[in-house]
Amino acid sequence: MRLIGLRKYTMRKIFYFIVSACIFFSCKNNDIPDVSKIKVDIKVQRFEKDFFAIDTNNILNELQRLKIKYLSFINDFTSQILGFDYSTPPDSLTKYIHLFIRDYRFVKDSADKLFSDFEPHVKEIKRGLQFVKYYFPAYNAPKQIITFIGPFDGYSDVISSDAFAVGLQLHMGNNFSFYKSDFSRDIFPEYISKKFTPEYIPVNCIKNIIDDMYPDKSIGKALVEQMVEKGKRLYLLDKFLPFTAESIKIGYTEKQLKESYTNEAIIWDFFLNNDLLNNADQNIVKNYIGESPKTQELGQGSPGNIGAFSGWQIVKKYMEKNPETTLQDLMTINARQIYSQSKYKPRI
Repeated sequence: MRLIGLRKYTMRKIFYFIVSACIFFSCKNNDIPDVSKIKVDIKVQRFEKDFFAIDTNNILNELQRLKIKYLSFINDFTSQILGFDYSTPPDSLTKYIHLFIRDYRFVKDSADKLFSDFEPHVKEIKRGLQFVKYYFPAYNAPKQIITFIGPFDGYSDVISSDAFAVGLQLHMGNNFSFYKSDFSRDIFPEYISKKFTPEYIPVNCIKNIIDDMYPDKSIGKALVEQMVEKGKRLYLLDKFLPFTAESIKIGYTEKQLKESYTNEAIIWDFFLNNDLLNNADQNIVKNYIGESPKTQELGQGSPGNIGAFSGWQIVKKYMEKNPETTLQDLMTINARQIYSQSKYKPRI
């Protein structure tokens, strides 16, 4: 099976989100193609509703019944999301599921209210898929969305064997009671949990498509190569989700994004003056790529993942200079070539 998206949830491995409003830096591109006539069919299944309705006195038979409706997803759910394999004794599986349904009932009840109408998220995902199909007509995107509720410390939004699987347990909104608990804060610092809102669902789905098409092979390389690789992915998000705020795509607050643009040249000078671009020491690189509460050297209010922001600007500059470059070409061009030919040098 394939399972593209969030890995097991740790403080270092997380995910992201969307709004459909055209706010702050979200609608710079005046060349947005008309994709309204591109047909996208997608089915929605609310797995959590059926799963929490099972007879807990007859769990194994109930799972077989669910398998008729959910085909391969029930296996993905038990083996990948709940973490059980075929060697697990039936008694252990049934006991765990019984306790899981009991302990997570409050999440399901809250999700019933928050996601009583899931259609706005479906609409955004479908529109994103129209742009994916416009730019990458040969890509075989999932034909269904399956929502589920899994363990808080497990998978969230992924592409499973045949669907977008959306873990609602990590999309319950900033004020969800569990996220405020001491236990949750130990797992999810506030800079992570602030993104646990419904608006990130479509962005996560489209990000997972990008990861499916182009697995990230830059891990372990020099900082500038990882920056440009992250920039490529954000540039694709711009094309696939042109009406989504940039702040949501990169996971910043609007204030953080605005100040990053204001200080773009200062950020870049920081990388140059400290000779960081060619540094391949991953203990150093991780300070500028990936999730963190801030970039220590840039001050208290600075966002983390600042290298991805600069990489994004490098890719934008490259594409401005090379407008004939297709998205397919962009994703295969060497990162150092993109950096060199972009001649990126923001001015103060």
